[in-house]
Amino acid sequence: MPTAFASSDGLDTAALSDAPVRWPRPSRLDQPVAWKPKPAAEAAETLGLTTVGALLAHLPRDSGEARTIAELEQDETATVIVEVRSITSRPVRRRGMKPLVEAVVADATGVMKATFFNQPWLKDQYRPGTRLMLAGKYQGGARFRVNTHARTDAAVAAAGEAASQYPATKGISSTQILAAVREHRAAIADVVEPLPASLRVAERLPDAPAALAAAHFGDREGGRTRLAFDELLVDQIVQLRLRAERRATQSAAPLREEPTLSRVWRDTLLPFAPTGDQSAAMDEIDADLAAERPMQRLLMGEVGSGKTVVALHAMLRAVEHGMQAAMMAPTETLAEQHFATLQALMPGSLVPVALLTGSTPGARRADILGKLRTGELKLVVGTHALIEPDVEFDRLAVAVVDEQHRFGVRQRAALDAKAPEGLAPHVLHMTATPIPRTLRLASFGALDVTALRELPKGRQPIETFVVGGERERERAYERIREELRAGHQAFVVCPLVSESEALQARAATAEFERLKATEFADFRVVLLHGQMRPREKAEAMEAFAAGGADVLVATTVIEVGIDVPNATVMLVEDAERYGISQLHQLRGRVGRGSHPSLCLLFGPADSLRLKALAQHGDGFQLAEIDLELRGEGELTGTRQSGLARFDFARLPEDGALLERAHRRAATLLHDDPGLEAPELALLAERVGRREREPVAA
Repeated sequence: MPTAFASSDGLDTAALSDAPVRWPRPSRLDQPVAWKPKPAAEAAETLGLTTVGALLAHLPRDSGEARTIAELEQDETATVIVEVRSITSRPVRRRGMKPLVEAVVADATGVMKATFFNQPWLKDQYRPGTRLMLAGKYQGGARFRVNTHARTDAAVAAAGEAASQYPATKGISSTQILAAVREHRAAIADVVEPLPASLRVAERLPDAPAALAAAHFGDREGGRTRLAFDELLVDQIVQLRLRAERRATQSAAPLREEPTLSRVWRDTLLPFAPTGDQSAAMDEIDADLAAERPMQRLLMGEVGSGKTVVALHAMLRAVEHGMQAAMMAPTETLAEQHFATLQALMPGSLVPVALLTGSTPGARRADILGKLRTGELKLVVGTHALIEPDVEFDRLAVAVVDEQHRFGVRQRAALDAKAPEGLAPHVLHMTATPIPRTLRLASFGALDVTALRELPKGRQPIETFVVGGERERERAYERIREELRAGHQAFVVCPLVSESEALQARAATAEFERLKATEFADFRVVLLHGQMRPREKAEAMEAFAAGGADVLVATTVIEVGIDVPNATVMLVEDAERYGISQLHQLRGRVGRGSHPSLCLLFGPADSLRLKALAQHGDGFQLAEIDLELRGEGELTGTRQSGLARFDFARLPEDGALLERAHRRAATLLHDDPGLEAPELALLAERVGRREREPVAA
């Protein structure tokens, strides 16, 4: 990263060095931007470009070289910087059309006629002598059809200068945003430098105002990178401080006694030997549980890597200390599957476990609540029902939160509050979506992380194919029928529950009716989706799991948690509608028995996501590919998930920059945990603002 930027836009740096010192006035950045006409003002508000500061923080994503008139070619779409020589308007014969505005415009290389549609007021707005930046299509015959336009100034009127392309929306163009940025460019001097000079020298960073100017008008990538470093540094300081604060202010019951119940279960009752990764994870968790500070660990694993086994070990450690453990899942279907899995992992009913969801009958619910309150019930699996006010635990010591990103901050805090007064539970967060290191640092920096990559012995390979045309579809159905005739079972996943003309996707209900009457008429087909009654869902799932049905047509309610070893085919309709991680989860529902399995993705053959699934089986590798294809914003979702979103940083491209910011944040907090040094005052203020930002629940 450069330590300084070359001067741009014709600035006289020698004269500036002799100019009097001008201190920044950041309050000027709060001044409103006057957008005209009204549609532009409304669009700018949608983009959040209402103040000067917000406008200057809206960086161009790329640039296109402005062309000269002489360089334009037939049907070329281009940007030109010109001066108006004359301008007129004339009526249009077509009914309902506003008068057409035509302007004779010129640059140093030639003259042409620019046409503006449905904007008759431009005749008075763009008088002769006005300099304009026009974007549109050159139609030959020295005619230019204008799509977007804005005034510009003499400093950028030289043809050939790069024309920034800003993210825009309906009602406001990139050119209009660029014009506004140029109008307010002097306010860049009011941007405050948050980093002390010693840190900038150590990291070889230019100053913030110069970086912002470069991001708009000069070395765009160099300027953006400096601004991204600031953003990532603040994020890492916040995450590391949150982690330290939790460890310093919260207490948990230490679980230090020698293992008894958990050892018996692991050595003699567990139906299989733990993998090396599972054993290592259990050891890490044991060390966490022995501390007087609450465990905050993220357990992420490959599909089928056995995260539930590790979670049960943590829960049994609480039980053998005479305390309680709870597992919370985001959906009833997933909670039911975890409940069944825990029972299967503890043959002989080693420890009684109950299921508590919104569908639990009243009498059963009352019995469970009473036993939780007295401590008679040690293990419970549930949904959000676990955090309702009337649910009281005797001594909750361990909480497992599955697919934790699907719970809000307040929901997770409500589970924490179920522990005895003055204590917090040890919390194991689980996710079935491998998270790239860059996102782990940016989004889970306050958690310790354990990864399960090793699959249990006996897992079968899964061949994945992208199925495009009708002929391929017919062959795919025949291949599925071969598996069914061999005594195996198949999943068919659809993105919708019922038909939708808007989405043109095969709905689960319609596909269920079609398949049982056509392709799978000779087989037993059942339906499962989230809008069915709990009893209906349970009956469908039980029929399929017990072998009473050959084909299960479902929505993504089966994405995680369902284990049917005899299922060897996963067919996904409209597969392009899903993300890579979700498709990988669906694929992981097969290949769990002793037979090779098949995943058929019905979708466009040229889809990069589907190609990636067909070529790669490693979830961690796919997570990196997903991040590259989609970017961190789309991959992580909203801030409700507790995941970072950035204005300037781009992940994974800025992964190395994030590592730098992480190291620098750790050094700063090691030397000055409170950021109390005078030279860190402005950085501390920015960190404080970030910490006070509201986070959705």
